[in-house]
Amino acid sequence: MSEGSAGDPGHGSSRQRAVHPENLSLGSSCFSPPVNFLQELPSYRSVARRRTNILSRDKQSGTLLKPTDSFSSQLDGGITENLNSQSIRKYALNISEKRRLRDIQETQMKYLSEWDQWKRYSSKSWKRFLEKAREMTTHLELWRKDIRSIEGKFGTGIQSYFSFLRFLVVLNLVIFLIIFMLVLLPILLTKYRITNSTFVLIPFKDMDIQCTLYPISSSGLIYFYSYIIDLLSGTGFLEETSLFYGHYTIDGVKFQSFTYDLPLAYLISTIAYLSLSLLWIVKRSVEGFKINLIRSEEHFQSYCNKIFAGWDFCITNRSMAELKHSSLRYELRADLEEERIRQKIAERTSEETIRIYSLRLFLNCIVLAVLAACFYAIYLATAFSQEHMKKEIDKMVFGENLLILYLPSIVITLANFITPIIFAKIIHYEDYSPGFEIRLTILRCVFMRLATICVLVFTLGSKITSCGDSTCELCGYNQKLYPCWETQVGQEMYKLMIFDFIIILAVTLFVDFPRKLLVTYCASSKLIQCWGQQEFAIPDNVLGIVYGQTICWIGAFFSPLLPAIATLKFVIIFYVKELSLLYTCRPSPRQFRASNSNFFFLLVLLIGLCLAIIPLTISMARIPSSKACGPFTNFNTTWEVIPQTVSTFPSSLQTLIHAVTSEAFAVPFFMIICLVMFYFIALAGAHKQVVVQLREQLSLESRDKRYLIQKLTEAQREVRSQPASA
Repeated sequence: MSEGSAGDPGHGSSRQRAVHPENLSLGSSCFSPPVNFLQELPSYRSVARRRTNILSRDKQSGTLLKPTDSFSSQLDGGITENLNSQSIRKYALNISEKRRLRDIQETQMKYLSEWDQWKRYSSKSWKRFLEKAREMTTHLELWRKDIRSIEGKFGTGIQSYFSFLRFLVVLNLVIFLIIFMLVLLPILLTKYRITNSTFVLIPFKDMDIQCTLYPISSSGLIYFYSYIIDLLSGTGFLEETSLFYGHYTIDGVKFQSFTYDLPLAYLISTIAYLSLSLLWIVKRSVEGFKINLIRSEEHFQSYCNKIFAGWDFCITNRSMAELKHSSLRYELRADLEEERIRQKIAERTSEETIRIYSLRLFLNCIVLAVLAACFYAIYLATAFSQEHMKKEIDKMVFGENLLILYLPSIVITLANFITPIIFAKIIHYEDYSPGFEIRLTILRCVFMRLATICVLVFTLGSKITSCGDSTCELCGYNQKLYPCWETQVGQEMYKLMIFDFIIILAVTLFVDFPRKLLVTYCASSKLIQCWGQQEFAIPDNVLGIVYGQTICWIGAFFSPLLPAIATLKFVIIFYVKELSLLYTCRPSPRQFRASNSNFFFLLVLLIGLCLAIIPLTISMARIPSSKACGPFTNFNTTWEVIPQTVSTFPSSLQTLIHAVTSEAFAVPFFMIICLVMFYFIALAGAHKQVVVQLREQLSLESRDKRYLIQKLTEAQREVRSQPASA
């Protein structure tokens, strides 16, 4: 055997090099490795090329480091530099490494001055105080125990819905506090003589007396059901309360040292709650967008993540665990179905492509026709309701009066109920992937729900600004039918809010609960078992509360107390939905990941906010304000209070404001914003390239491992076969 080895030294040496593990690494001689097959690795070639570039660059700059020491020195240097700014526990290191870093930190402290040591200790104490404060605030969260219980029983997807509902409760409460502090509080302090202040009423200037007429409802004999109608529609005794815009017919509040400008405060409160809502939603949605961006993955990685990291360890309920199993199976089947559809799309002929796109075009025309029919029905219902609601109550029965008052709300609710069913049937014939089917259906339902409110508001606007007599030219709006049109728009938003709340309670009490009883106690009936329990569908419930929030955003200007009503409504809905989830409904098999759910919820909410801003902006800037009620009786439009307030500023401040709002400032500012945007786009593109390179590196490393395992296996076979051949 020794002779065979001596007789074939080349073969023996190559075999010996193949089996020694120390020769399988890229050591200091990484550019001339002793093992020939390592040079065939793609990662080795990439590393060699990059290190050659780094060495040549370092030789030119005169800062050459040893290849074996560069990484460790950079690592230690980078960590020790950040010891002051970050806590050691944040580093992804083991305990021994953290202890070593703590020793380094304590050693560095000895060589610092007393001032630097005091700053270091004070920084640590402040960070500990903030951590303790965050821990304390978590115990003060609204419904913390209930939401954690829901998360433990039903997973993070359903928990995200209730967390989103809690966010809307807090948002509406903050909106109400803004309106209360800026508008209601000065009036209450003056009305109840808490402070030494008086109301300021500026007489009308150059205005026809007919425009200032606002007929008050008679206080004669009132039927018993009139109070119910007034409570449900916002008319009667509620119309004269602080719930609606017409109550605030005040030009200001005069305190001892200053005069409070109520019209300006009213407009600022509207701008403030819209801006706050926008910033708050964008902030929360950006956090979810970062998580979704990080989780953007290839299809193979999606399979691996679902199999190895798809389990929700918050689940403790056995039925929910089984549901999570079925959900993972559904997601894998959906991914495989999407892959099959992608292959099918790739294999389509030109004739099949033309046929499917023609079919989709035809079906989308049907969708547009359905939307147009719903919008036209809402327009007709609103016009009919506005024309007939002015009749005296004693001329019609209770049901007829209530039906006419709530006709637009009923039509909108029916449209929101019927159109999702139609969209779900149409989408099956469009030959999309399962994931895209869900997203497109939800998008259509979102557009339908939110656009119905805008159609209602624009229909009211067209009725307000159109008239056939001379009063429209005299006052700028239809003063005969709408003496205080802001209050009547607020009443429509109030009715939408109340009717939506009644529908949610009625469906839970009179549909879901009896359905649960039938499924539980009539198990022998196959028809009832096929019907089954009501699913707790997260998208449908989210669309419902976003619909209510959009109503609140639009109506808060016309009904300042509407955010308080929305807060109370969402609080009740939270408990109703919790009871419905626990006792009457079953979770949907199509579960949502929490990060995807949060981002989707906030995106839909952001769309609702944008749609709410459009009619509000038009009504404040284009439609003349009522001359018979409200704080803007002495202004042509609501927005006119801003330039009039600016005209009272000092001349230097007026010049600055006019310069900032002029085209000479707007054009350079827009160009700077574009440059900043292009910079961040280029930065995002560079980061994307880095991500692509890292993914390629991971792929190459996996191929290297497989290649090395294959070579090691061949070497082991050669070693085992060597004694037999000898």
